[in-house]
Amino acid sequence: MRATLSHILTPQQQITLLRHPFPIARYPLSIAPMMHCTDRIYRVLMRTITRHTLLYTEMISAAAIIHGDRERLLGFDAVERPLVLQIASGDPEEAAQAIALAEPYHYDEYNLNVGCPSKRVCGRFGACLMAKPAQVASIVAAMCRVTSRPISIKHRLGINGHESYRHLRHFVEISAAAGATRHIVHARMAWLGGLSPKENRTVPPLHYEWVYRLKEDLPTATIEINGEITTLIEALQHLQHSDGVMIGRRAYSNPWIFAETDSTFFDAVPPSTTRREALLQFVDYITGREQQGDTVAPHRLLAHLAGFFHGCHGSHLWRRTLHAGLRCYSSFAELILHALHAQETIA
Repeated sequence: MRATLSHILTPQQQITLLRHPFPIARYPLSIAPMMHCTDRIYRVLMRTITRHTLLYTEMISAAAIIHGDRERLLGFDAVERPLVLQIASGDPEEAAQAIALAEPYHYDEYNLNVGCPSKRVCGRFGACLMAKPAQVASIVAAMCRVTSRPISIKHRLGINGHESYRHLRHFVEISAAAGATRHIVHARMAWLGGLSPKENRTVPPLHYEWVYRLKEDLPTATIEINGEITTLIEALQHLQHSDGVMIGRRAYSNPWIFAETDSTFFDAVPPSTTRREALLQFVDYITGREQQGDTVAPHRLLAHLAGFFHGCHGSHLWRRTLHAGLRCYSSFAELILHALHAQETIA
């Protein structure tokens, strides 16, 4: 049984959310899939700030879905929707099998990772597939055969040896013809073999103009942009040239930048108007999980909350109180409330 956020959704609304798909194409803003960051705890935290921003899971390999603990890997709370499952695979049949196994969980979309530059996956899946557009097209087609839900791709501009705009356009055209409905483009090359994944997020230069040109040349394709976008103002500027904007690391280090997202991008009322209100909703969720005996990894929880008061007076005390109180409180809910009181006292 999943914990709920009763302050946001009633049980009946949760049932409705799980049964009915969202029209993904209407979502101009999303938070990037990030390993060790965008797990279900973080996603629920973000839903106390923005109800409508499109969320992604962490990248999950197709092999893990096939052979691993699927409830742990794929389970989520209805309030997290709209939600996209990102998978990684270089094999069409493996990818199709993973998607078929994920279908009962009612994700709104499936996304294929063609951007991860990690040496651990190089040659099997991730950014290396930028050199193999026909193989990517085969994977997309196989995924489409086992689901009626949309299939999207998150990828780079290119990789070593495939660094031309012509190659990028061909990659998008052939994968779109195979059934990919959206392309989220990290506006950098991935330099494989010489840079770490962290360096690949910052060292290769940004070329937003390539993504803009892609949209101009392929006006019927849904092209979204990603890469070092840190504010809603920047997002609005990019939306003049693309169909959507994906924000990555800044969404994790300073989640409250999304506080105005629902009113700005979706003409909707946000789920909370203050950090305190959002945290109390999150405490309600954590309490529900604890009452049901669900475990929450302490290091993950503290990492998700560390930047919640980013830029505020008392933010350092907030972080110190969370870490110092980890062994002093019997529940995470009590710890969060204690840290909130400490932050408010000094603020």
